[in-house]
Amino acid sequence: MGETVATEEFTYELSREVDASAARAFEAWTDAAQYEEWTGAKPGSVELDARAGGAWKSTVIVPGGGEFPLTGSYVEVTAGRRLVVAMDRPGDLPPSLMTATFHELPGGTSRVTLFQGCDTAEERDMSQGGSTMLLDSLVAYLARS
Repeated sequence: MGETVATEEFTYELSREVDASAARAFEAWTDAAQYEEWTGAKPGSVELDARAGGAWKSTVIVPGGGEFPLTGSYVEVTAGRRLVVAMDRPGDLPPSLMTATFHELPGGTSRVTLFQGCDTAEERDMSQGGSTMLLDSLVAYLARS
């Protein structure tokens, strides 16, 4: 796996408070059946080997019914606290890294924060839009489960 070439100029950070413990939010992110449910992935397409060096894949169904396969690996996994995920990109581009952290808050809630560095402003804007939808879906899933 190659190094990313992202610069600080094209980064973003997003956070959401979720109605669940950090351990529960982490579990929803690393259990294939739960991940499939809250991300709206194509049924049967999610495979997660949530350990450092493990692979993951999922097929996202986009508006209009199109399918977008995603693959990558786990760079770092600290149970209940932190995930660093490499996302494969087309061609010979190095993987893009996204970090998810899970922080316990008072009252049984937690904060999930995503951070990603991108190569261009366009890539950052697209990734940030996708991550916003991802976090909003996680918040809704944990509120009802």
